[in-house]
Amino acid sequence: MKSLFAAIILVLTLNGCAMIAQNPGQKYSPVNATAEDGAPHLMLKGHDVVAYFTKNTQLIGKPEFSSRYQDVDFRFASAEHKALFDQAPEKYLPQFGGYCANGIAYGIPWGGDADTWLMIDGNLYIFGGQGSKDAFELDPAGNLALANKYWTEEIAGSNSFIQRSKRLIFRVPHYKSGDDLSKEIAAKKAKG
Repeated sequence: MKSLFAAIILVLTLNGCAMIAQNPGQKYSPVNATAEDGAPHLMLKGHDVVAYFTKNTQLIGKPEFSSRYQDVDFRFASAEHKALFDQAPEKYLPQFGGYCANGIAYGIPWGGDADTWLMIDGNLYIFGGQGSKDAFELDPAGNLALANKYWTEEIAGSNSFIQRSKRLIFRVPHYKSGDDLSKEIAAKKAKG
């Protein structure tokens, strides 16, 4: 019993650390950020958000080219990218705090891999992997509308851990399992 209690305390402690890193408490919150290398809220593990817009690729940023915006730390591959960000940071922010856009369509702020992304109407959307991106692309307009709804009504300014826990228990009405989405993706690919 003591070991079970200790394990529960450890999990809660570790989740508490993640909550601090993901919820800096400013307008741009929650965010897909972690505490790394002296940066308490490092966006997308240090990937250069400007590179998506200027180079059409993802690049890792360098600590010497860093900026902080609304208590979130950003790194850039060059001084030029840092200067562009500093002039107009909101232009380069990943939508939905850098969380997986497909997860946000289900009300779940979770995941977000810097190497799986999509530009839509000049906005950067990050995904939790190719499967999440493929699922989102089954109905981009519908999924974007759902993601915007859940971000605005439930997630923006909330605690990501609490929101994630809530929506993993209380599923959205349009919830589809990973297996269901995989079947829809396979059917779409089979049609060409």
